[in-house]
Amino acid sequence: MNNSSTIAAIATAVAAGEGSVAIVRISGSEAEKIGRKLFVSAGQQQWDSHRVLYGHVCDPATGERIDEALLLLMRAPRSFTRETVVELHCHGGVVVVQRVLDLVLAAGAERAKAGEFSQRAFLNGRLDLTRAEALIDLITARSGRAAQLAMAGLAGGVQEKIEALRQRLLDQLAELEARVDFEEDLPALNPQAVATELKNVAEELQLLIAAASQGQLLREGLRVAIVGRPNVGKSSLLNHLCGNERAIVTDQAGTTRDLLDVDLVIDGVPISLVDTAGIRSSEDIVEQLGIERSRKALASADVVILVYNIHIGWTPNDESLKIEIPKEIHLLIAGNKLDLGEAKEAGPANVKISAQTGEGMKQFKSELLTTCGYCGEGIGLEVALNHRQKDLAASAKHALARCLDAAANGLPWDFWTIDLRDAISQLGEITGAEISEAVLDRVFSKFCIGK
Repeated sequence: MNNSSTIAAIATAVAAGEGSVAIVRISGSEAEKIGRKLFVSAGQQQWDSHRVLYGHVCDPATGERIDEALLLLMRAPRSFTRETVVELHCHGGVVVVQRVLDLVLAAGAERAKAGEFSQRAFLNGRLDLTRAEALIDLITARSGRAAQLAMAGLAGGVQEKIEALRQRLLDQLAELEARVDFEEDLPALNPQAVATELKNVAEELQLLIAAASQGQLLREGLRVAIVGRPNVGKSSLLNHLCGNERAIVTDQAGTTRDLLDVDLVIDGVPISLVDTAGIRSSEDIVEQLGIERSRKALASADVVILVYNIHIGWTPNDESLKIEIPKEIHLLIAGNKLDLGEAKEAGPANVKISAQTGEGMKQFKSELLTTCGYCGEGIGLEVALNHRQKDLAASAKHALARCLDAAANGLPWDFWTIDLRDAISQLGEITGAEISEAVLDRVFSKFCIGK
């Protein structure tokens, strides 16, 4: 990455014929020079930092006015990247904003890569790595609870917690290394006290690792497949959950011929709900295609809701369908149609409902999330590690376990320090204190261009 270049990109979502405002962002040492080359302000306006100018973006070669616009100048280091940043606030849509970007690139800027503005903010000390990752979580949040979790990360919750644990390990490493080199000149070090501190840090890491699964549900949500024999009420259940008639509901078996996807939020958890075709033997070629897609949906789901008609009772066909569900996928069995009267037999239902009247639906939603290990909206998740951070925390915990094994076996101090350094390195990679350029590129490539 050439951190000395000036980069530019469209920083807002742009769609054909839509959007009232679009922003072209320029960052780097040449940003103001490029802005002055392309922007003609109206009247006698001062080019002061953090001041908005009104005028026109013009083609310097022809003098043609490309757009009426605003220019915002933020001189270094008072900007997101800690470089000089110029933003051109143009009219929205595709054509105008693309012409403005083309002029900026022709004036000497390079096209920004995905996440390059945020990566520069990190490299220039504006953000630590956990805050940068929280930023992308905020942008992609699919629920209010996920956005709250991202804001907690932006406030530094993850960084502060991990760095505090890392400093505690660094303190212990300093004591151990001093004994390796100068043990005869220093007071004796209590091995039990050191081991206790390492064990305490490992336990705190384990708590963070356990909480990460809750954060993962809030960030990424669940893919849920509704399956069952034809005409057991799968489409009625989907319609009740999403609050409108997305699926056709009739008494005729095989009505659903294709997968129906609905996105909704239950207790803060984003849900991608898939209503599948009823799985049964059929001579109808179109229905067979739907049934085959239903089987594929089972394999890709995080949790499967198996619906059966509790008024008829659990049948051999229901049992055969249950057997088809992969063992590693969470399963919730819902007995539907309580509104038709007394159930013939309870069967293996985890929850009993009426998708028509809504009876039992509150318990159904709770059981759905509990099946996946979610503890509810009331949980405190000020610190919730993402996948990358969780894996590193787990590696650090394993390194501490090896260090404690060395302690238990009475090995010399230098054996302790090997794994202790490894644990410290893993925690440093979480915050960015110790990280390779390749890892940085992988993290920031997940951002959109312009962020």
